[in-house]
Amino acid sequence: MRHSNVKPDEMILSLVLSACGRSGNINYGKAIHNFILENNSVISSYLQSSLITMYTSCGSMDSARELFDELNTKNLIASTAMVTGYSKQGQIESARLIFDQMAEKDLICWSAMISGYAESDFPQEALNLFNEMQKRELKPDQVTMLSVIAACAHLGALDQAKSIHKFVDKNGFGDALAVNNALIDMYAKCGSLERARCLFDRMPRKNVISWTSVITAHAIHGDAANALLLFHQMKANNIEPNGITFVGVLYACSHAGLVEEGRKVFSSMIKEHSITPKHEHYGCMVDLFGRANLIREALELIESMPLAPNVVIWGSLMAACRIYKENELGEFAAKRVLELDQNHDGALVFLSNIYAKEKRWDNVGEVRKLMRNRGISKERGCSRIGIGNELHEFLVGDRKHKAADKIYEKLGEVVSELKKFGYVPNTESVLVDLEEEEKKELVLSHSEKLALCFGLINGEGSCIHIVKNLRVCEDCHTFMKLVSKVYKMDIVIRDRSRFHHYRDGACSCKDYW
Repeated sequence: MRHSNVKPDEMILSLVLSACGRSGNINYGKAIHNFILENNSVISSYLQSSLITMYTSCGSMDSARELFDELNTKNLIASTAMVTGYSKQGQIESARLIFDQMAEKDLICWSAMISGYAESDFPQEALNLFNEMQKRELKPDQVTMLSVIAACAHLGALDQAKSIHKFVDKNGFGDALAVNNALIDMYAKCGSLERARCLFDRMPRKNVISWTSVITAHAIHGDAANALLLFHQMKANNIEPNGITFVGVLYACSHAGLVEEGRKVFSSMIKEHSITPKHEHYGCMVDLFGRANLIREALELIESMPLAPNVVIWGSLMAACRIYKENELGEFAAKRVLELDQNHDGALVFLSNIYAKEKRWDNVGEVRKLMRNRGISKERGCSRIGIGNELHEFLVGDRKHKAADKIYEKLGEVVSELKKFGYVPNTESVLVDLEEEEKKELVLSHSEKLALCFGLINGEGSCIHIVKNLRVCEDCHTFMKLVSKVYKMDIVIRDRSRFHHYRDGACSCKDYW
């Protein structure tokens, strides 16, 4: 066009910039920007908005911001592009600032902000914004609902999940395959495998995502038998599994100790389905061998992989070494993790713990000094429990909650009752140099115990649901089993990697976690 001496108008330039944004071709986008500057004495707000959208789509927020600040009137298109761009970059506060300053907002803008919160680890804010959107009587579309469902899944709040499902059905989204697939995942992550499975069974149409979602649901709830049964049914229905499906199946085998079944699945993935294993699949196999105390076999697999082992794979080996007290190999694995991520808090804490167990306090001091110098701290235990539609959050040793006095009083009562049945606090997980009584006090104030006692105070029926950010420790695991037996109630805890269903003194993980 340029060779023909035909000067492009704003519409053509805007279309070209849109293509650059969609393809992520920032170099060509900058070239078009330079062409505009060279050929236009004044850039219209329409063209400036197109440039802003191109830069935000390419992740160049500094360039986008510079152009945005030059706009005399911040129009809807440019503002929405900035909200979306900042959200994708994880700069959620900057996105919200622009969102709040907008005089008018359309559905696309609301959806962009909700999606930004959902994808940036602020699920409650996403749901709060969705509620505000409803108050303004703005009807969401499928894109909005998928973000809302994802936020609820992340949060793990079952009561809110039920409300969202009702909204979905009431507002005509119930027939959408993508929405139903998301609801399966939501219910599974909110602790209701029964609802997830019921939804799947009722679906008139299912695709590979539907089957993968329900298989993974059974896997994370420790129901490997049904996960494998569904996998075979899926293939019998001529639905070809994909790489994500195999991650779910291998995960199920890993957390149930089904070593031989896991080997067969891994082999079939390669030989029967022609799927090249990725890091996620090797990670599952290393975890499978490690959990089954086949640690040398796990190491051999790592050493024979055609891919360079990543942090997750070395971390799986490190975790297995922690469980089976293979300190020498565990130290080796932790150091491999730190070679790939020098600020990995888990590996540094693991090394510190190994040294503490071996009373190598000088080494403990070195690791902790290094952590202090780098500003690295162990992630604090945090647990959430929903009472009605309100979520309550607790940290380890938390006394900030308005009901703290009642919670600790209830905790004392529960501990006294459990001791009648042989409970003794297990302080092995406390690896700081404290007196034994101080260690017991620390263990008894773990966040999930506080959340549980708050649930007991509020009479949360026959089942209490708790979400925790870290792995449940050995003492809390024993504690929850005993509470389920003594108080004749079900307790469901979602920890970092799976669900624990406690009932009548036993756990669905069969103490294999």
